[in-house]
Amino acid sequence: MRVLICEDSTLLREGLSRLLADAGHEIVAALPDAEHLDDTVDEVAPDLCILDVRLPPTWSDEGIRAALSLRARLPQLPVLVLSQYVEERYAADLIAASGGALGYLLKDRVADVGEFLDAVGRIGEGATVLDPEVVAQLLARRRRDERMQRLTDRESTVLALIAEGRSNQAIARTLHVSEGSVEKHITAVFQKLDLEPDDSGNRRVLAALAHLEHGSPAAPAPRPQSGPAQTGTNR
Repeated sequence: MRVLICEDSTLLREGLSRLLADAGHEIVAALPDAEHLDDTVDEVAPDLCILDVRLPPTWSDEGIRAALSLRARLPQLPVLVLSQYVEERYAADLIAASGGALGYLLKDRVADVGEFLDAVGRIGEGATVLDPEVVAQLLARRRRDERMQRLTDRESTVLALIAEGRSNQAIARTLHVSEGSVEKHITAVFQKLDLEPDDSGNRRVLAALAHLEHGSPAAPAPRPQSGPAQTGTNR
């Protein structure tokens, strides 16, 4: 199998190259970053691409974004993401994307060379191979997402306004409801997001973070106040 490796660590890049070559595969390119990945893929036409998630220049998510780009451009090209990390958002997008074979393995959990080579071979033949830890983290993310599905439309709107930093009074003005109604919605939001009462008063921040991480319907644009402001307190 003709394999392209994109890995910033020289030792790991060379180690993978020798390991795969010893197993009978041909290393057609070994890149330290994704800058010229597309051109190289077009030039050498590999049967499988192995990419690290975190690559230069920022060592954040260049590799997995490059994998997503490859899947979009060449959907039948098998891709193996080999990383120390589970980039949940992009991993979910990568798995959800239509295309051919795919692998996502964690470096620290590849303890057996034979199993790794077997996984490489299966991916090259069209299989999907995911580390169980990757699956577990994605399922946990899905469960977190499901919290947001518990919210009614009105509660989602209130949460979006909280995430914008608005006070209960400002939310009440925007939605043309009383502050008492806003407080009831906020209490429901906290309960449905499993945010227990505490002394730190940070449930509002945690709820806003949940909204920002998993998304909710956008808050409506503010409208002029149509009635007297109600009194109340923010929590």
